Amino acid sequence: MKLFVWDFHGVLEKGNEKATIEISNLALEKLGYIERFSFDDVEKLYGLKWYQYFQALLPHESVERCMEISDVCFDTGLNNLDIIGKHIRPNDYAHEVIDKIAEQHHQIVISNTSPDSILMFLESVGMREKFSDDCAIAVDAHSPDQRKSKAEMLEAYLEDEDFDDIVVIGDSPKDVALTSVAGGTSYLYTHPWRDFNECESDYKIHDLREVLREV
Repeated sequence: MKLFVWDFHGVLEKGNEKATIEISNLALEKLGYIERFSFDDVEKLYGLKWYQYFQALLPHESVERCMEISDVCFDTGLNNLDIIGKHIRPNDYAHEVIDKIAEQHHQIVISNTSPDSILMFLESVGMREKFSDDCAIAVDAHSPDQRKSKAEMLEAYLEDEDFDDIVVIGDSPKDVALTSVAGGTSYLYTHPWRDFNECESDYKIHDLREVLREV
């Protein structure tokens, strides 16, 4: 049995970057800032951690303050699920691919978000039942208290599991580098309208169905 390791944002979903902008602006209003993001900022900021959005918009603020604002964003998002639902959608063929893999192999999702948020995001794209709680792993890199990376979380998960091979699917260099933990095959996915990040991976794909070559 193989283990398939999925990133969530930008891989299993599409559209969340617009929700990020809307929620960020609500948090800025709540905290009394006059600055706002525009939807034109989506492409410029895409792929950054949430606190890094605020480093770009508010260069006069400290990293710690930007992290505090991102914490407000997480709470704002959880309290305004209609915004998430308005923008986020399952990525093309994501359900089809996940279901096909599940017939023979095991899957986990590791995401740079909070523990509450990862479950909410999976629910929002109809995938909550596809990943049990222990298979939905949050790496809260937005928090200054986070001490573990995606690689460390995967390493910890593998301590109690044994698989014939590992397949990693993500949209960033750090995602595909997870094969350094225990070997395996890496897929760098990018939406068809975006360019690939510069990094080494076994495959670079615009269509999730290409992962099914591993089944």
